[in-house]
Order: sequence, then C-alpha cells, then structure tokens
Amino acid sequence: MIEITYIQMVIFITAAWILVRLIAAAVNKTFSIKRELLLLLVYVCLIVLSRFVYFPLNHINGKIGTLKIGLEPGFAEQIQLKPFYFIFDEYEGSFINIIGNITMFIPVGIVWPICFKKLNNVFKALTACFGLSLFIELSQLLCYDRHTDIDDLILNTSGALFGILVVFIIRKIKSVRKKEA
Repeated sequence: MIEITYIQMVIFITAAWILVRLIAAAVNKTFSIKRELLLLLVYVCLIVLSRFVYFPLNHINGKIGTLKIGLEPGFAEQIQLKPFYFIFDEYEGSFINIIGNITMFIPVGIVWPICFKKLNNVFKALTACFGLSLFIELSQLLCYDRHTDIDDLILNTSGALFGILVVFIIRKIKSVRKKEA
C-alpha cells in the first residue's frame, strides 16, 4: 500500500498542471496571461476537489490524513451501483454527505463553462462535469478506505448542473439586455 499526503497530492497536481499548460502553450504557439489566470480557477477546483474526495474529512493529530492507494481485500464491496441506496440510508453524517457532494460540484459547474469555450451549452458542460465525477468515482477504486458510489455521481452531477444553470441563465439575461440596448 502507498500512502500520499495532501501536500504531495498538491505538488503532483501542480507539477502536472504546469506541464500541461507549457505543452498547450508550445502546441498553440501562444501564451495569454489573462487566459492562464482564468484557468487558475480550474486548477483551484481540482485542488479543492482532491482534498475532499481523496482524503479523510476528520483531521488526525491536527493534520489531514493520508490517501492510501491499494486494493482492499473486499474490493467489490467498495462499489455501490444501486441508485439512491445511500441517499435514503440514514447514518451519521448522511445529510452532510448529500449536501457536500452537491455543493462541492457547484463551483465546477460555474467554472468549466466559463473557462472552456467548447462547453457552450448546458448539455456539453454537464457531460464534461459528469465525466470528471465519473473519473473521480472510478479512481477511488484504487484507494483504500474509499468507495465508488452511483449516488455520489448523481449528487455531484446535480451540483454541477446547478452551477451550469447559473452561468447560462446569467448569459441569457446579459444577451437579452444587450439586444434591448
């Protein structure tokens, strides 16, 4: 089993981010400070999401616990494919889990359509956010003490939809006002 600290995860994501942005600049033969600053919103979303989806919420000795990578003995028990199984299951922290999964993806739903021009309609933006949530759920299969749950996918996508709708409603209002002016 491999253990990774949150700071190691941040360093990895940061290094990967810088490498991807350098490659993009070399391939496109352009570099825009304004664009890079805008894309930092995506970077921040990834850093925050990694904290909440891969690391324990409770601190251990005043520190964020580690991410343990390795398959559990009961690997198949980590997967929950029955929709709404955990949503309606009452356990300590169930309400926090529901609200947390929804609110965690609202910023993603706002940031992605703003930063990525190709996500120019609700369906495309929602598909991209669903893909990110699916990636997270599948990657948790490799993490000890983490679970892959269809309910998380549903809740995350619902939160993203809320953020996406905010963006597209504001765009529509601006468009109508611009036509009236």
